[in-house]
Amino acid sequence: MDGNVMTEDAAKPKPAFITSRGMKFPHHADIIKGRVRSLLRKNEYEKKESEAALRVVKEGDVVVELGAGIGYMSTLVASKRKIKSVHSFEANPHLIPYIQQVHAANGLTNAHVTNAILGPRKGSVDFYVRDNLLGSSMAVLEGEIDPPATKVDVLNAKTTFKELGANVLICDIEGAEVDLIPSLDLTGLRAAIIELHPQWIGPEGVNKVFKAFMDAGLAYYHRGSTNKVVCFRTDW
Repeated sequence: MDGNVMTEDAAKPKPAFITSRGMKFPHHADIIKGRVRSLLRKNEYEKKESEAALRVVKEGDVVVELGAGIGYMSTLVASKRKIKSVHSFEANPHLIPYIQQVHAANGLTNAHVTNAILGPRKGSVDFYVRDNLLGSSMAVLEGEIDPPATKVDVLNAKTTFKELGANVLICDIEGAEVDLIPSLDLTGLRAAIIELHPQWIGPEGVNKVFKAFMDAGLAYYHRGSTNKVVCFRTDW
């Protein structure tokens, strides 16, 4: 066989999307690669968070998501549950166009993403974008010297929650939960799903997060919790 002749498989066009749990994710060389691509294909990407969300999120909910990633969780709740809306806040400006593509590819009109973070007051913070886009964060990593940063808006969390009428929170912000969660007004929430990062925030940080929810009238919900993914509800 001529070494230059393409095999039948090689000649097939590459699919435009990877499908995970029935959801479409456009191919993107800088985002959908390696472990992310593998987990998507196996329906195991954000598996614990997904199972928690499908247990907790109900019809008519207004969901606020802090840390949108590739748009997986917002697409999941908007496509698998008859929610009113989901509003994602993502600090990484380079992920915003991709998340919008994911929402569009899945025909969602009730999923929204904003390039900002929520905090106790309006302002701005430095955000460090790295070659691995999903590894970008608001913290300087050990060994980094003067990494390039971009300014990201901080929106007032209390005002935002009230304007949106949010009653469910989904949060995965890579350890920043220890500072952010206690600063939020959580009293209007019916439920919350948080990915904790105890390797960074330690036992005292974990206790601070739990206390913030308890003080707001939410209790640990064991049926939706698995390892570092913890759920809280006002009732069971």
